[in-house]
Amino acid sequence: MCRNIRPLNNFEPPATSSEVSAAALQFVRKVSGTTKPSQANQAAFDRAVHEIAHITQHLLDELVTTAPPKNREVEAEKARERARVRYGA
Repeated sequence: MCRNIRPLNNFEPPATSSEVSAAALQFVRKVSGTTKPSQANQAAFDRAVHEIAHITQHLLDELVTTAPPKNREVEAEKARERARVRYGA
């Protein structure tokens, strides 16, 4: 999976539409193999991002969990610590 796509479920406050769109954009970039599509492919690229963001939002709205919501700052600090261990200080 693309390292730039972050889990969006079970956060307080819930994921914003911009976070969902950013994840959809990263997914489409990864699948298409390009960060900037040609003019001929721009409409298809944009449509895919929009549709994936829409479906992702539906998924997040319907997921159910009994786990307590995660804190964004705590999760970000955990990710930074993993990066420090992985890549050194």
